Amino acid sequence: MLIRFGFEIDIQCPEPVPMLLALSTHTELEGRLIGLDFVRAPEESNAWTYVDRFGNRFTRILAPTGSTKLWSDCVVELDGDPDPQAPSAEQHAIAELPNDVLTFLMASRYCDSDNLVKDAWDLFGQSPEGWLRVEAITQFVHDHVTFGYQFGRANKTASEVFREKTGVCRDFAHLSIALCRAMNIPARYASGYLGDIGVPYSGAGDFCAWFEVYLGGRWYTFDARYNTPRAGRILMVRGADAADVAMITSFGNHQLEYFRVWTDELEDGLDDAVILEMLQTRPGGEALVFPSSAREA
Repeated sequence: MLIRFGFEIDIQCPEPVPMLLALSTHTELEGRLIGLDFVRAPEESNAWTYVDRFGNRFTRILAPTGSTKLWSDCVVELDGDPDPQAPSAEQHAIAELPNDVLTFLMASRYCDSDNLVKDAWDLFGQSPEGWLRVEAITQFVHDHVTFGYQFGRANKTASEVFREKTGVCRDFAHLSIALCRAMNIPARYASGYLGDIGVPYSGAGDFCAWFEVYLGGRWYTFDARYNTPRAGRILMVRGADAADVAMITSFGNHQLEYFRVWTDELEDGLDDAVILEMLQTRPGGEALVFPSSAREA
């Protein structure tokens, strides 16, 4: 499976602003990249990249006064299989967990599992341990939370999602993670590209959040927003929650003027040279955030 993925972003700043951008694919991305996968930024922004403790690639820039246009466009070759399923995967005893997994049992900024322990055990204490318990949590969150961009809030915690029953994709992930951790199941946040591949078109593209759990000696992907195995996930970031991997961390005032994401399946068997020629121009498509002039028209 060949997938073309990328974004265009326009940020307006009243003065130079330092920023951290979590907009590249993860260092452990599965698949073969064709083209250059990095954040393209204006030369005067002095962009450079580093890798954090979770294997995420961040780009540092100094966004100048006025408009800063960011973009990326690349193709990845994936196996095309949906998210792996392992119904027999067992939950580990705490004493058996690797040291680097233990951190994903702890409450975090947005996954306040300590506030959901009683609710979690009331809801899932009688469900079978392991994969089936995580499936029960995923199904509950899928049914319990109503999706809508109007419900998004930058400081919304998992316990607030639980009470309000509304949110965006990261809220589905945060609540699922918090409930898993409350049940002593290691869980972590993940985000990336997930296009409408093999499913009906759902509107303008966006980045998507899901979660991963540690069962049977490895990490597995779950997605409470869609609650079905999906093909074509392209991993960008992982962390304890979204606080570790904000798309844009700005150390000053800025305005997001334009935001467009594409994730398009290409014809199988295309030659690399053909793909590289294709990448010389960016694809058309619908934007999620439109320029000021368009919004005012």
